[in-house]
Amino acid sequence: MFSYFVRPAVARDAKAIAEIHVATWQAAYGGVIPDDYLKTMTLEKRLAYWREAIEFSDPQILVATESDKVVGFVGFDRSRDAGTKSTVGEIWALYVTPAHWRQGAGLALWDGARDGLKEEGCTQVTLWVLLQNERALKFYEQAAGFKRDMPSLKTVAFGSVKLEEIRLKRLVD
Repeated sequence: MFSYFVRPAVARDAKAIAEIHVATWQAAYGGVIPDDYLKTMTLEKRLAYWREAIEFSDPQILVATESDKVVGFVGFDRSRDAGTKSTVGEIWALYVTPAHWRQGAGLALWDGARDGLKEEGCTQVTLWVLLQNERALKFYEQAAGFKRDMPSLKTVAFGSVKLEEIRLKRLVD
């Protein structure tokens, strides 16, 4: 196990966040999402997105560091789902570099996001995950205490492939 420090992201973290985002998508979704779609997720596009997200805190972003190196990040804020109460937060993204999977970085990021959501007055939190992402489902359900919101299943297109996502939820407590 590594020792992680979780802190708010700053502008200089944008490149590391973008690199982790692209690398984890390729590692987690290779063979699930078509390669031609994965290739559209470029470092340049992700860098622009994360720079803006950090600048405007939309979503709020925390990074996990190990020996001052960013090894993961979480983006969270109010739920983007239509019709949800203002007390419902959402994990927009949580990614850890593959070398740090199952080492505690994800839980450290979840704990930081949960604290941030509590500060925002959220009492529940949701997130969306692909049903084919068994690693993520195992983490969220077994390690972080989320439960499946069964009527929430939706189909999302990734290029020529359609995959199912399910919403998970839990109390912020």
